[in-house]
Amino acid sequence: MTLQRRLSLLVFGAGTGTLAMEISASRLLAPYYGSSTIVWANLIGLVLLALSLGYWFGGKVADRRPSPRLLGQLVVASGLIVATIPFVTAPILDVASEGLDELSAGAVIGSFFATLLLFAPPVFLLGMVSPFAIRLAVDDVATAGQTAGRLYALSTAGSLLGTFLPALVTIPLIGTQRTMLASAVVLVASGSLLLGRRWLVLVAAVVVLLAIPPGAIRGGEGLVFEDESRYQFVRVTENDGVRRLYLNEGVAVHSVWRADTVLTGGVWDTFLTVPLLLGREPSRAAILGNAGGTVARAFGTFYPSTDVDGVEIDPVVTDVAFRWFGLGDNRRVHAHDEDARPFLRRTDDRYDLIYVDAYHQPYVPFYLATEEFFQLVRSRLRPGGLVALNVATVPGDRRLVEELSGTLATVFPEVRIWPALEFNNIVIGLTAPADAVRRAPDARLEELAALMRSQLSEPVPPSSKPWTDDHAPVEWVTDQMIIRYAVEGGDFDEAPLPTAPGS
Repeated sequence: MTLQRRLSLLVFGAGTGTLAMEISASRLLAPYYGSSTIVWANLIGLVLLALSLGYWFGGKVADRRPSPRLLGQLVVASGLIVATIPFVTAPILDVASEGLDELSAGAVIGSFFATLLLFAPPVFLLGMVSPFAIRLAVDDVATAGQTAGRLYALSTAGSLLGTFLPALVTIPLIGTQRTMLASAVVLVASGSLLLGRRWLVLVAAVVVLLAIPPGAIRGGEGLVFEDESRYQFVRVTENDGVRRLYLNEGVAVHSVWRADTVLTGGVWDTFLTVPLLLGREPSRAAILGNAGGTVARAFGTFYPSTDVDGVEIDPVVTDVAFRWFGLGDNRRVHAHDEDARPFLRRTDDRYDLIYVDAYHQPYVPFYLATEEFFQLVRSRLRPGGLVALNVATVPGDRRLVEELSGTLATVFPEVRIWPALEFNNIVIGLTAPADAVRRAPDARLEELAALMRSQLSEPVPPSSKPWTDDHAPVEWVTDQMIIRYAVEGGDFDEAPLPTAPGS
């Protein structure tokens, strides 16, 4: 095989391996830091920075030592580094995330340094490939442009394959660890093209690693279930008879189950009090972001005649809800594995209540926080119906809840805020003014009803600059909120429901 052909295959393989590694990297980081915009920004930004430095340094090295063997060794080295990443990620990030969680800025700081430590070194080496390969491939200055164009086209074609193949095929079929190892195999094999057959032993060694069963990405005390779905990392723990659902970074608890009660002492109980603002018993409710079905299950106890549509984008989470969180206890629940906004757009049903809790706290998907979304929500409510949103804030910074409630008030005639917990506000949009908070149907909810009566805000005025589908800087506001709170030494430990007055 000619040098030109081997260089072409190497460049294509390096492009494939680079993007496959980046896609897999996002999945490895998600259980610790989530998959928010800031995590993706850190990942993409640092990858681009590492590539840029690699381009610059690779060009200098290629001019000084234009050796095919050296280029092959650089690519093999990058592949061997990639092969170690799946096995060192968990122990490194377990330790790092514990320390950073204490600083309350894990997603912002942690994902930056995790990317810098784990993924920037192999990407830097791979950035050296293109300028090095061009230097070796150019025989005649008259065809230098044509040669460079061909190699960059092959690199980009490889990158396209490395983007779509893992996302659509290998991660769903064989998981993140083996996808990362497969990209390492591609890289080592590509580098071996310039080094000789003896180096194929390294290819075989990395292939053997594919046989190692994927370990737990993040186990933990009381682990009863974990899985990596198409959308996120899902984990269920049980301690002292309490089951908890964690998604991705594992900081926020998304659902709670106890065998002897449907009440949790957490934010889910506040959703059970919101129906008391209706002038009637609810006959139909939609929960957008059903997760483990904590609220939907409790409706079977406190509002047994209410039909509930539980909307959850991730089928794995829905399965977990039925298996571990008793969602099937309420036979009036209908589970839908759909994204919240497309579900509302397609349904012809009308609801007395719509709950929006599809937020990966503290991040709010921007398309669930805009004027257009709230218009859609109102169109799916019956006269006199209401919507309730669970919005995370930090003490002393209410920008997120004010922006959301102000936007909601441009669509709903009355909007109230219930600051139920230290980090959770329930923002309520009413299609008709609420005269009073009705008495709870169960004495166990009456303490919360008293809290809501005493803490419900005055009506919120409409925003002069509501968030829209075109401009909704949710992540910007949230990241500023988190960073400011972290700098001031705040602690994000879960806060229980406050005590009712006089109790």
